[in-house]
Amino acid sequence: MFSKDPNVECTLLQDPTTGELEQFERAECSYENLSDRFMLKQRSFGRQYAHIYAVRLWSMKARLVRAAKRKWGDDVCIRKLSEMETGETCVVIGTLFKHMELKPSILKDISEEEGVMPQPPRAKYTDDEDSLILEDEVQRVALEGKLDVQTSVTGTIVAVYGKEDDSGRFQVKDFCYADLPVQDSPQTPQEDRFVVLVSGLGIGSNHDNLLGLQLLVDLITGQLGDVGDQRSAASIVRVIVAGNSLSESTQDKDSLTKAKYLSRKTAAGSVEAMKVLDDFLVQLSSCVHVDVMPGDFDPANHVLPQQPLHRCMFPRAMKYPTMHTVPNPYDADVGDVRFLGTSGQNVDDIFRYSSLENSLEILEKTVTVGHIAPTAPDTLGSYPFYESDPFILESCPHVYFAGNQGTFQSKVLKGDDGQRALLVTVPKFSQTQSCVLVNLRTLQCEVLQVNATWDGGDQPMEQ
Repeated sequence: MFSKDPNVECTLLQDPTTGELEQFERAECSYENLSDRFMLKQRSFGRQYAHIYAVRLWSMKARLVRAAKRKWGDDVCIRKLSEMETGETCVVIGTLFKHMELKPSILKDISEEEGVMPQPPRAKYTDDEDSLILEDEVQRVALEGKLDVQTSVTGTIVAVYGKEDDSGRFQVKDFCYADLPVQDSPQTPQEDRFVVLVSGLGIGSNHDNLLGLQLLVDLITGQLGDVGDQRSAASIVRVIVAGNSLSESTQDKDSLTKAKYLSRKTAAGSVEAMKVLDDFLVQLSSCVHVDVMPGDFDPANHVLPQQPLHRCMFPRAMKYPTMHTVPNPYDADVGDVRFLGTSGQNVDDIFRYSSLENSLEILEKTVTVGHIAPTAPDTLGSYPFYESDPFILESCPHVYFAGNQGTFQSKVLKGDDGQRALLVTVPKFSQTQSCVLVNLRTLQCEVLQVNATWDGGDQPMEQ
């Protein structure tokens, strides 16, 4: 992993050398941006969102049929809801809809105008009275039985095995999701090559700790540490910034309701924060490839897929060909290793609308159901696609990550056909002062933390 060679003596403090200093060349590897399906060719919001659910079911149905036959046998009876008869044991494939009384609604929000107290914001919107409904192309049916209501979310494509009772409810005896898609065998490099995953820089907050961020930049660029650290840093081939580079405090929502004459001489907080971000990115991109993804608090479109940040926001860093702005979600091939990740909105949304608490468990569930963002567009903003659903997992990535999570966690998920996917939750750098290093050779990862505190206390060093 990313560590100093134990055979190399520490050279941080030593007498001045009279010979030539040892130099290290930055390692390189192949790269291909595979995020074209997340790039919007046209932007039309006049369509109904029903189209995306229809194309999601149509695209994934064949995979669900194969998964159902693998689990319950080739002779299992697969029916549409309109063909199902009462008491007949069969398999039905459809889209889950989770009925939730506590789910925010625009109709409930405007009730404030009628003098009714609005619904207070919650960390979770689940309730014991929640229920599941299965919809196919033409019909819907209420579900009861084995399928857990609280861990399920709207938008998931599922195959349920059971029968309809006399009351018209489908009694679920068993269920399955789509199998993991096929995965290409990676041609891993012979030597250690690292990709840095960092998220939640949070620039522009009232509690900025820019020293920690500068230490990370200096470590990656080889200006910090001894010869062993510099040798290790030279093996970093790419840095992926997974969203929320700016702090939430840079979003001045009050300015939207203020009169123009009251705010004409004030600059948005995001303007100065973007200048600071550009200063850090120009240092990184001067010696290593950098991919910057937009996040929830960054100046980009709100709905998924978020489009790349405009290059004019980085006037200095964009002078380097190694500086790239990419969409969210982001899909890329780095050294023949497939990376797929988001800035964390999909994980956060499932957390709010299910009983799942662990970010890594939620990330694993999105792989299991074969969809990056199943709750879009119900509770997670999404573009109204109608010809294809770009969030469907068509191939299994080697590394699947979610940014802006509370802690670092990782797990290797194994499929029935030999697939191996490294799942990684990337912590917020502004809170943990840490990032994640992924080794392309071993497909293992570790957390790298920079400590910008005094040795004798817990208070951050003054800037």
